[in-house]
Amino acid sequence: MLEKIDLSQKIKKRDFKAEKDDLEVRLGLLQRKAVELKIPVAVVFEGWDAAGKGTLINELILPLDPRGFTVESTFAPTEEEALRPFLWRFWTRTPARGRITIFDRSWYRRVLQERVDGGLNKREVARAFDDIQAFERQLADDGTVIIKFFLHISKKEQKKRFEKLRKNKSTRWKVTKEDLKRHKHYDNYLEVTEDMLAETDSDYAPWTVVEAHDRRFATLKIFKVFIDTVERAVAAAARRKSRKSVSSREPRTKKASVLSRIDLSQSLEREEYRERLKERQEQLRELLYEIYTRRLPVVIVYEGSDAAGKGGNMRRLTEELDPRGYEVIPIAAPNDIEKAHHYLWRFWMQMPKAGHMAIFDRSWYGRVLVERVEKFCSEREWRRAYREINEMEQHLANFGTVILKFWLQIDREEQLRRFKERERLPHKRWKITEEDWRNRKKWVQYEAAVHEMLLRTSTRWAPWTIVESNCKWYARVKVLDTVVEAISARL
Repeated sequence: MLEKIDLSQKIKKRDFKAEKDDLEVRLGLLQRKAVELKIPVAVVFEGWDAAGKGTLINELILPLDPRGFTVESTFAPTEEEALRPFLWRFWTRTPARGRITIFDRSWYRRVLQERVDGGLNKREVARAFDDIQAFERQLADDGTVIIKFFLHISKKEQKKRFEKLRKNKSTRWKVTKEDLKRHKHYDNYLEVTEDMLAETDSDYAPWTVVEAHDRRFATLKIFKVFIDTVERAVAAAARRKSRKSVSSREPRTKKASVLSRIDLSQSLEREEYRERLKERQEQLRELLYEIYTRRLPVVIVYEGSDAAGKGGNMRRLTEELDPRGYEVIPIAAPNDIEKAHHYLWRFWMQMPKAGHMAIFDRSWYGRVLVERVEKFCSEREWRRAYREINEMEQHLANFGTVILKFWLQIDREEQLRRFKERERLPHKRWKITEEDWRNRKKWVQYEAAVHEMLLRTSTRWAPWTIVESNCKWYARVKVLDTVVEAISARL
């Protein structure tokens, strides 16, 4: 692809100024419309060293309101970033609705520089491409406009620019030994760049190759592509805004759900419970030390029926653990800042670094449970979420994360008994709310949502464990058994 690009294209100074003035006005107007319609925009600048990324980014942002954009420069990952999945640092920097984020280099470093330097094998490269494609599709499906530029110059032009920079004392520092080394291996980088462009060029996040020998030509091309892409997004958003929302019908409950086949009568006697609980807690305490020394990240998800005993179960899980090695993360309704991002953004912000354990008290599964049943999101959004969740969990697993997901199940009679007990006992009364009673009336709808969630998101890398929880003692030991065995197997 790149070898067929005509790098000789130029534009005269007079024509450039006349055209640029009009485009700058349109850029400013578009930014204001994107803010009004709450459209997030992510702009990626990749390209050869000395291709002019800094200069061209500056040209793009000058007509924009500086309060509405952020420029993120991507370097080698820090120690903190290296302890997390490689997309974590980019997920946490994705633009909020109505904002523009410009990435000076990006997640493509993984399949360019790291690949050429020999840091990735073929399997890791294939996984990285899959992770990148999933990441961009998830952002695009959520409404983010993704614009990707690759600034292309020839090897001869690159050498010429390096020499010019090195002759000047004030710019000599810009040319590093690594730059010269990459120049020497230009053909190797050309090959992996061609591969990258082919693998990640999509309708939702297409690449634009910018002929960057002439700065004026490159500037106008970037302006035009940005304007054309955002104008189409603005028009689409305006059409959606004018449409009336149509409520979706909840699918009928399956006659036989996954939950209907479990045996809720399973239980433990007090002495057996105490003995097994103590044994497993001691084992987990030792494993937490191994997790830290061997840099193994662990994610544990608790979901379940109201009053199924998640709180008590988590307390027994963490009772003997060093509090510096784990964190319990309670998930409530998203706040305004979280609502301004992709719904997975707030969970990426909480993912543990290697060597630590994160325990989620409810999780990203709210999208296909409470948000689905209560219609806090559209049918299209919750149906899309199954794939997005599986992709996120696979990315975590590719990094080496142990993922354990527990659904705590009780029957309707046991839930009613626990609700009434909470109302009766003063020290438990705070646990019961009107919302709990309201949710109970939708037991059938929630059971249908849970059934589909378990079927669609129980994967080889992140399986669900259904925990029979009518007996709290049995449930606590089963969770501890599962956690200890899974971590031990991975270690």
